[in-house]
Parts: sequence; structure tokens; C-alpha cells
Amino acid sequence: MDASPLTKKLEKEVKRRRTFAIISHPDAGKTTLTEKLLLYGGAIHLAGAVKAKSNQRKTTSDWMEIEKQRGISISTTVLRFEYSDYQINLLDTPGHKDFSEDTYRTLVAADAAVMLIDAAKGVEPQTLKLFEVCRMRGLPIFTFINKMDRPARDPLELIDELEKVLGIRSSPISWPIGMGDRFKGVYDRRKEEVLLFEAEDKAHASKQIPALKVGNIASADLIAALNPPDEKRQELQELQEEVRSQVELLEIAGDPYDAERVLKGELTPVFFGSAMNNFGVQHFLDNFLTMAPAPTGRLSNEGLVDPLNSDFSGVFFKIQANIDPQHRDRVAFFRVCSGKFTRGMDAKHGRLQQNFKLNKAFHFFAQERNLIEEAWPGDIVGFLDTTGDFRIGDTLCEGKIFEYEGVPRFSPENFAGVSLADPLKRKQLKKGLDQLSEEGVVQVFKSSTRGDAQPILGVVGALQFDVLQHRIKTEYSVEMKLERMGYSRARWAVPAEPGKDISKEISEFQSYADCLVAEDRDSLPVILFKSDWSMNWAVGKYPQLKFLPSAPPVRARTK
Repeated sequence: MDASPLTKKLEKEVKRRRTFAIISHPDAGKTTLTEKLLLYGGAIHLAGAVKAKSNQRKTTSDWMEIEKQRGISISTTVLRFEYSDYQINLLDTPGHKDFSEDTYRTLVAADAAVMLIDAAKGVEPQTLKLFEVCRMRGLPIFTFINKMDRPARDPLELIDELEKVLGIRSSPISWPIGMGDRFKGVYDRRKEEVLLFEAEDKAHASKQIPALKVGNIASADLIAALNPPDEKRQELQELQEEVRSQVELLEIAGDPYDAERVLKGELTPVFFGSAMNNFGVQHFLDNFLTMAPAPTGRLSNEGLVDPLNSDFSGVFFKIQANIDPQHRDRVAFFRVCSGKFTRGMDAKHGRLQQNFKLNKAFHFFAQERNLIEEAWPGDIVGFLDTTGDFRIGDTLCEGKIFEYEGVPRFSPENFAGVSLADPLKRKQLKKGLDQLSEEGVVQVFKSSTRGDAQPILGVVGALQFDVLQHRIKTEYSVEMKLERMGYSRARWAVPAEPGKDISKEISEFQSYADCLVAEDRDSLPVILFKSDWSMNWAVGKYPQLKFLPSAPPVRARTK
């Protein structure tokens, strides 16, 4: 029996989708790489980060005022463009470790991750933390080693570090010819071609640099192509011999490219280049698109959901308020996981068990938005959420109601009380905190000892407090002061035996000096601890309780 037109169209659209996130330590060049990828997609015509002059435009993907002031990405940005018949959905994630929770939520929407590494610094602490997040999600990882045109570490040493520190085997697809001021280009091991490095004046170009077919790296064509002056010929011959021996070693001791191992997250293809000078970026992009997976099935409480399932479904992974300061709107970002989305269609909300008409759907390019009529698995859609019904981790679906695996709310590690310069603005403060807690910027707890008027704020990274204060001031016109508290862990207390009443045990924590009993936004009991010792003591003393490091899922009982 022939497949229906919808099934054929669904297969075609899923096959050409690539949805991925870029992760890196701050200053490894992530936002610069993002913009160079956009150049090739024709999405922008000038890279904003090429030179750090005050009169240059800011990077396209950093749209929030505080991002422009500090020069860092602190919220995930969704960028969509077409390239070579592929529909690409690129998620530019925060680089700073204090925003790793936002990165984790973003990876819920991604099918693969690109790990960017600074060639001079290698694997840095934040790279390790984000890599672990990718591993938790089971994502294929592709590595781009950046800044090869600057002083850099030996490439064999970098490859070895990937394996020792991250515990993942690697298969270099390209290999650098020199580094720093001796950097001449990269050798494509699979095609036996050389891409010659061109200087900074080509950095804005979106055209491909022609490859030089050299066969074996020992070929004399490389010397002829570079046409060095006589005094440099000897140096170049030595460099070529060095690269030849490195490539030879890779052939003997390295891992061959294996698509199956890559998709399982056991092997990372490695590329070298310079994002700032736009070198090696298109070579990476062309290879990545053929190697990276199209959208795959996702786990739900009803089993694995295939993207080719004709019933529409998807999951919310990010809430963002006030993208347009003029309208004070709230946008819920949604990953389509199966079927076809059509504007104006009806879908069921898994947690609330209600029907919603999906009229206001947009594709986003940083701060810009375009109304869309349809979307396919892998696409990221922004829904205008005027009622506040959509939460991170919520599912929308057609047919039988189900829920995708949720997005965890992790335990904060930094806590603060709030005081107001103007007590009359308490209502605006509550509105701002409610909104920003929905976004995941902050978690708000209430304690009977402090009352509703003095909420406790919790964040994973301390820099999130700066972002919180800035946004409360600029978006809600409220000056608030934060008083840091001595707690360092939050644990959600649930009964070890489901359904058992634990109110007596919870009340006992009120008398302990280094603990505080609070409630989260869903009125679930949370214990704040001042140290790991006190937390471990509680675990030992109360075997009838489970202390969870992330909030338990809430099913169909709260908004």
C-alpha cells in the first residue's frame, strides 16, 4: 500500500532537519562560530563579532541588554536558517557555568551538540560540565577545535586530552597544518584534500575556499601551492614532514570514523579551524550535516514516540518573557517531536488535560519573529503564551494524551532573601518573580518563618542573581536588594513509601538550626541545608523520607 501524501512529506521534511546546540567554555569563540554558520546560511551578511569596536554591531544572537553590556551569552537563542537543502535549527547556549541549567534545558530540544574547544586551553572546566550534560542526554557530540591561527597546544595532545578528561574517543576528520603564525590550513583525511588558510580580510566572506587535491599529505603539491620564498621553503618542508608523521600516527593508533559509534555518543568527529577568520567553518558545516542525525524518537510515559508518527506532538523547553520590551510578551519555545504542526490547529495539554487552539506561532531569529503556518519534527516554534499555561517540560499532542519525559528543575546552590527599596512595589515584584521563575531564571520558595512577603530565591549559579536584579529593574521597574543566605543545597522531601503522610517528619526540621523548611511554587516541601554534612545527617536520620536533588514532576493538578 502506498504511503499517504502526509507520510511522504513528513519523511522528506524530517530527513532534511538538523537541530543542534553549540556548547563551550566562555571565550572559546562560540558566538563567533554561530555567526559564521549564519553567514553561510545567508541569514546575516556581516558577522557582528569580528572586531570588538564600540561602533560595530553586537552579535546577532546576543539580544538581551545585559548580554550586550557584558559580552556574554546568558540565555539560549534559537536561530533558524536553510543551507544546501537542509533546514537548520541552531541553539546558541549560554557559555558561563552559572547558566548550565539553561543549557541542560536547551539540550532537551537538540538532536546533537557541537563542542567548541580553544586550541590554546584545551578542555576547560565548563566544557567538562556541559559535556556531562550532553552525556546525560545521550547526544552525539561533534568537536570543533578553534583558534588554530593563534598560539596553540600540540593537536595530538589536544586529542589525547579529549579522551583522558572527557572519556570519549575521537576521530579527526581534518588535521591542522601548523599552528599560530605557522598555520597554513587543514588536511581533510577522508578526501585527501588541503584547505589553505587565508588571512583575516576574508573573514566576512560566505563563499567556500577552494580545496587543493593533494592525495597523500607527503605530496609536493602543497609546497607548490603555497609558493613560499626560497628562505621559507625549508621551514615548510619540515612542517609538511611533521604533519605527515602525525597523520601516519593517527592512521595506526587513532579511531576510524564510525557513524554508528558517533550516533551512540561513543566517538566524536574532530575538526580544526579558526572561527574568527572564517576558516574551516564551512568544511565543518558540510561534514556535520551529513554526519549528524535527523530528528529521532523520544521517550514518553507511553513509550517511544516516532517523529514519523502522523499525530502532532512536542515539548516546551524554554520560556522567555519580554523579548519585545514594548509589548511585555511571554513566549514559550516548543520543540516539535512528531507529526505536522499547522497554525490554528487544536492540541491537548498533557499536564492540564485541556485543549488549546494554537494560533500565535512564530519562528525566531534572536529577537526577530515571523508568523509561521506549519512546522515539522525538529523545528523550534515559539508560542505567544498570554495565559501563562505553558511550563518548561509540558507536552502538547494530538490523539491520545501523553507526556514526554520532563525537564528537571535542579537544586539551587545559592540562596538569597529579598528586600524592597519601595514597599509599594511588592505587587510588581511578585509578578516579576513569578514570571522569571516560570522561565527558569530563578526558583522561588516560601517559608512559614518568613511569610509570603519575604520569599527566598534560589539559583544554580551566583551570576544568575545579577541577571535577576537587572531584569527585575529594567522589565518591571523594581529596585530590589538581595541578602545572601547561608544555605547551599535544596532537597525535595517525598515519602519513601508513595502516598504516606510525612507532615510530622517535615515539621521536625523546623527545630534544626542548619535547616530551613520551605515550599516551592507547587507547594511541595523543600528542605534547605547549609552543608553537605547536615544533608547527609538528615538522610541517615530519616530513612522514611527520600531527599530528591530535582523537583518531582507535577501531574495535572496545578497550573
